[in-house]
Amino acid sequence: MGARCFCPCFDFDDHDHDNRTAQTELDPVLLVSGIGGSILHSKRKKLGFDTRVWVRILLADLEFKKKLWSVYNPQTGYTETLDKDTEIVVPDDDYGLYAIDILDPSWFVKCIRVKEVYQFHDMIDMLVGCGYKKGTTLFGYGYDFRQSNRIDKLMEGLKVKLETAYKASGGRKVNIISHSMGGLLVTCFMSLHNDVFLKYVSKWICIACPFQGAPGCINDSLLTGLQFVEGLESYFFVSRWTMHQLLVECPSIYEMLANPKFDWKELPEIQVWRKHSKDGETIVDLESYGPIESISLFEEALKHNELSYDGKTVALPFNFSILRWAAETRQVLNNAKLPDGVCFYNIYGTSFDTPFGVCYGSKTSPIEDLSEICHSMPQYSYVDGDETVPAESAKADGFAAVERVAIAARHRELLRDKTVFQHIQRWLGVEQRVSIRSKTSRVADASSK
Repeated sequence: MGARCFCPCFDFDDHDHDNRTAQTELDPVLLVSGIGGSILHSKRKKLGFDTRVWVRILLADLEFKKKLWSVYNPQTGYTETLDKDTEIVVPDDDYGLYAIDILDPSWFVKCIRVKEVYQFHDMIDMLVGCGYKKGTTLFGYGYDFRQSNRIDKLMEGLKVKLETAYKASGGRKVNIISHSMGGLLVTCFMSLHNDVFLKYVSKWICIACPFQGAPGCINDSLLTGLQFVEGLESYFFVSRWTMHQLLVECPSIYEMLANPKFDWKELPEIQVWRKHSKDGETIVDLESYGPIESISLFEEALKHNELSYDGKTVALPFNFSILRWAAETRQVLNNAKLPDGVCFYNIYGTSFDTPFGVCYGSKTSPIEDLSEICHSMPQYSYVDGDETVPAESAKADGFAAVERVAIAARHRELLRDKTVFQHIQRWLGVEQRVSIRSKTSRVADASSK
């Protein structure tokens, strides 16, 4: 973006900006990505060759199946790739920023600018334009998002990043900006390592975090998969079914199921139009499953789920070992406390239809065997949110926030929204005059469940 700060309402010139920045020592910023928000490489254990497996446009589905399909190991708590000769790594180039910038950094993608893979790119440009320097006051944390949000490797990685940013800036506390599931990872770290969090963190700006889960999207992800992008561009990405086989074995997905202890305004449900035979007659009923009852539905629907890999059949039913792990993670999240002295800010998306309830089959075309769900397309009921995370969940952080701000933008678009940037600049103290048009609730006015 060059040397000018990205905010259309500023009217100072570059010389004034350079002088202001030179006179102001900036606290370091650490950007933390969400699910699907980090480049993943497949690395040969012996030869050390790397292949980008997430995200890539060319040969996306083929490489994903060969090198990223995984199974969960209940002994270690980690999801491990089926290809035993490789390991999944996250590149740490450019002080961790490369992995969370443009997810497919190929020349082709840059030429046509596929916006869906531009992750923190615009925000990085904005911060650099405001005087932040990569490796001194600006860092990134990408991670293997298949894994649990509280797994040791991810917790240790975040600790190292915080220490690095703290030392590189001359002992200044770090300001974290997290997106989506990255907020859950930060919450787990804060809950498990509260003293370390207090030592290194000054402010935490959280964007679009599913604090209480993302019921519609996650329920459907476990049953039918996930389409990363829609429309014509989807033909260049990993297919919905291919993604489904990965997600069934991902602890991070289970950890974003609806929190059953949260006081939802309306309980999220999975509904199924079901065909039964009784006394020689066919009966069609609409069955409903809440957050607890849905477990039996997942078990029945996924009982025959399997994939073929390297000439072998791999069974991938609903994983109760992951469910137990995720239940413990939910407890860690529920127990999290914001340390005194750390300022918390929450930005969440509104004004877009967001999946909440999900329905399979119809009255005229009902489901007979629940395993048929995995080969059907859902019908959603919607609530207000960012098209991925309901606003009700995203704003229910449970912390003493300095501000909670609702902004009309989609989930990933929040990372390049001008109004989001204006708030961030104001909270970081790197702006002069800001005109903000959004709903803002101070702590005294905000209610958090």
